[in-house]
Amino acid sequence: MTTTSRPAAALVPARLRPSDLAGLASVGLRTRKLRALLSALGIAIGVAAIVAVLGLASSSQAGLLAEISRLGTNLLTVTNGQNFSGQAAELPAAAPGMIEQLPGVTAVQYTGAVSSASAYRSPLIPSIQTGALTVAASSLDLPAVVGASVAQGSYLNAATAGKPVAVLGTAAAQRLGIDRIWPGMRIWVGGRWFYVTGILSPATLAPEIDSSVLIGFPAAERYLGFDGHPSEIYLRAASSQVNTVDNLLAAQANPENPGQVNVSQPSAALTAQADAAGAFNTLFLGLGAVALLVGAVGVANIMVISVLERRQEIGLRRALGATKGQIRTQFLAEAILLALAGGAAGVILGSASTAVYAHTKGWAIVIPPEAWAGGLAAALLTGALAGLLPAIRAARLSPTQALWSL
Repeated sequence: MTTTSRPAAALVPARLRPSDLAGLASVGLRTRKLRALLSALGIAIGVAAIVAVLGLASSSQAGLLAEISRLGTNLLTVTNGQNFSGQAAELPAAAPGMIEQLPGVTAVQYTGAVSSASAYRSPLIPSIQTGALTVAASSLDLPAVVGASVAQGSYLNAATAGKPVAVLGTAAAQRLGIDRIWPGMRIWVGGRWFYVTGILSPATLAPEIDSSVLIGFPAAERYLGFDGHPSEIYLRAASSQVNTVDNLLAAQANPENPGQVNVSQPSAALTAQADAAGAFNTLFLGLGAVALLVGAVGVANIMVISVLERRQEIGLRRALGATKGQIRTQFLAEAILLALAGGAAGVILGSASTAVYAHTKGWAIVIPPEAWAGGLAAALLTGALAGLLPAIRAARLSPTQALWSL
């Protein structure tokens, strides 16, 4: 009687559940806390840089667009261009009045550059140290039209427009060392004293006003020899007629030579500037990528060292039935967990930095989803790539070779 023996059932290794894998990965990192912390720091810095750059760019853009929306997009400016010989053209003295007659124009104000005069804190200042300040004659309701306000003191009026009185733009006041208005305060303009009666707040839509010393047209003509021709005209148009007014402005301001007139819409230029600002983010994102690369090297380094130090553990686990795939997965999970921990810390750090800086600037705090999601994804990819080779090396280690080191 012959007996047949059945082949022994092949041993099937137990499957490594996600919870078990997470536990194994965390144990490997907890036993080397300082090394893991230093390796995660590079990832955190890189992710923080990415989140901060994208967050600050979005916050500044949102702040600028909100400011433009508050000030209005219906401001247009008319400036003198160039004549056929390449010299600066001259707007007619009647140009503001002619522009005011256009249908759809709701308000017109203007300034005239007084190129023959410079402004100084006192006559003792060397004449070459102008501080890049300009002296300009101004109409009386300029701040309201350009969206600025009087931060201190008062603006020009019918009584002071013909007197030696000046109002400073915000940058002009800073460069002259004036932070508040005192009775009898004077500055030296065009070879004589002018009394300072006001300081303007920043003019977002007309930044050239910020560095200007503004005086009345009658005073400019009387004391500084100004010819009375405007050099920049600011006007508000009905929102529904901005494009129509824009198309007519050059011919209306200078009917004889419309080609010598420049017309612009400051809000459009600022919006384009906000959009173009993102181009400068490439440099900072590159710096963040370098930090991520450094972090990846750190993660790879700690995983390689970990494989060498844990040969006994690898050999024992292989001897107890762990497969190469499980060993590989364990070490890869450790690298990914380490990178994700650094990535999460980087997202928190970058978001906090963005919030603090945006708050100090008065911007809306905007952290786009692609910032933190991209940061975490970059950390995940970095950890996976950095841990792949060490994980493969750990899986290829035979149980016999590993146990020899016991």
